[in-house]
Amino acid sequence: MANHQSAKKRIRRNHTRQVINHARKSRVRTFIKKVEAAITSGDQAVAREALRAAQPEMQRGVTNGVFHRNTISRKISRLNAQIKAMA
Repeated sequence: MANHQSAKKRIRRNHTRQVINHARKSRVRTFIKKVEAAITSGDQAVAREALRAAQPEMQRGVTNGVFHRNTISRKISRLNAQIKAMA
């Protein structure tokens, strides 16, 4: 247990950040799942629209420091390749 005021404040702050980051991560994962579901359904137009909606959300996760930029770049690239392969 924290004894100093600054340590107690740090615990509160860390918990708040953890909750916010978890929500952001969950939101990005949901968008990715929508794209993957559209890919498995076989409809290229819907999949392309889902990816177009997901990309800004994914990049926002990078900007907020929740994901590493290379991770999101790799995911976008792979999803895009899967959509192109549907043609």
